[in-house]
Amino acid sequence: MSTRIEDYGVVGDLHTVGLVGRDGSLDWLCLPDLDSPACFAALLGDERHGFWRVAPASGGVCTRRRYRGDSLVLETEWETPDGHVRVTDLMPPRGEDPHVVRIVEGLRGRVTVESLLVPRLDYGSIVPWISEAGTTLGGRTTSIRFVAGPDALRFSAPVSADVAGGAVRSRVEVTPGDRIPFVLAHYRSHLPEPARLDPHDALVDTLDFWSDWIGQTDYDGRWQQPVRRSLLTLKALTFAPTGAIAAAATTSLPEQPGGPRNWDYRYC
Repeated sequence: MSTRIEDYGVVGDLHTVGLVGRDGSLDWLCLPDLDSPACFAALLGDERHGFWRVAPASGGVCTRRRYRGDSLVLETEWETPDGHVRVTDLMPPRGEDPHVVRIVEGLRGRVTVESLLVPRLDYGSIVPWISEAGTTLGGRTTSIRFVAGPDALRFSAPVSADVAGGAVRSRVEVTPGDRIPFVLAHYRSHLPEPARLDPHDALVDTLDFWSDWIGQTDYDGRWQQPVRRSLLTLKALTFAPTGAIAAAATTSLPEQPGGPRNWDYRYC
């Protein structure tokens, strides 16, 4: 793990939680639930164990990062020599199946942004079978399916993609006003694929959900923002079907780096 645990941002849908680094890499995500095996586990090892990075092709850590208001919608921005770009990450309130939505937005100049998706199921131990499921009229791949036993993932984006070595790589140049969505859905491989969601509607729905939820608090004492963010974090770690709260979203991190005591606090 090259990123410190405290440098990760959180996205979640009250069933599971993903961790996004300052380099735009989703390095930890268990699907479909918080206690499921991870499909991105670079947090525990390295890129061989699965990740999904959406960031300027030139690389590097972000210039700034924030949550949009009182929500779990994470905004990451890069100022590069070529321009300014933002990636908005979210997991919309769950319907039947979980989705990760990542929206690339051009703010200034012309920036080439790369999506590099490397799913590795069962904590990085399984390279899934990959099939291309659809193309646009221009021949650009827009839907790619990954299958590993009972688990399936569907990657969708309105850009071309190259598939090689168990990874999917896409590059797109964005200018001011461009908004390019990338969507990853999980479902059971023996069931029909989930309906496609509109990523921009999903962003609005997610912001509305968190605004409505945090709006129930009437706390007006000191440290209002830290208190509200703590409440949001506790809610993010709450498993909606049962109300159980996990002590942490991660597993197998040592109490001390290099030490023998590793814990899994998801089963609380």
